[in-house]
Amino acid sequence: MIRTHNRKYFVLTGIVIFTILILIIFVFIIMPRGKPVFLIKENIFYGILKDGDIICRLGDRLWSQVFKDFSIDDKRFSHIGIIRINNDRITVIHAEGTTKPGKDFVKEEPLDDFLKVARTIGIYRMIDLDGNKISGFAMEYIGVPFDWKFDMGDASELYCTELLYIILKRLMPTFEFNTTYIKELGKDIIPIDSISNSEYFSEIYFIK
Repeated sequence: MIRTHNRKYFVLTGIVIFTILILIIFVFIIMPRGKPVFLIKENIFYGILKDGDIICRLGDRLWSQVFKDFSIDDKRFSHIGIIRINNDRITVIHAEGTTKPGKDFVKEEPLDDFLKVARTIGIYRMIDLDGNKISGFAMEYIGVPFDWKFDMGDASELYCTELLYIILKRLMPTFEFNTTYIKELGKDIIPIDSISNSEYFSEIYFIK
């Protein structure tokens, strides 16, 4: 009886310790990695942004540090979105993966909300392509789940650069982004610097 009691005690203790470790890891993931030097505000971009521009940011979460390192040459950014300007209202359409249940999907949100976690921002514009078409097509994907499998062959789920890729393929069937193989994922993905280094885009603005 004593041995059985001890065994149950050790099992229960192990479960409690494991649960605490999981909570610590979760808090570490969602906590900002320090504070931005200053809060980047929407009014900085008045007169700069156009409908269909691509906005790149470096966020302040642990995942942001992981995603930025998927890029080979330009590691300034970890996430992208598509600018939509409608009746002077500026929003961003983007596929965002978060740790909050029910929040992992393509969404449209105010530019200020997109900027809240930004340490770095870059604005890119497609050369020789109407930005209105890009933002118009982006609207069609709102609500599509985030692609945690990073599978470019399945459009039922999308990650941030995959969303832009599938839109540009519809507008220009021969278009291709550079990809890079990520050993940890076991597949090719579209890194952020496939945009910032692309001959199809021009950098309009950069702020850190």
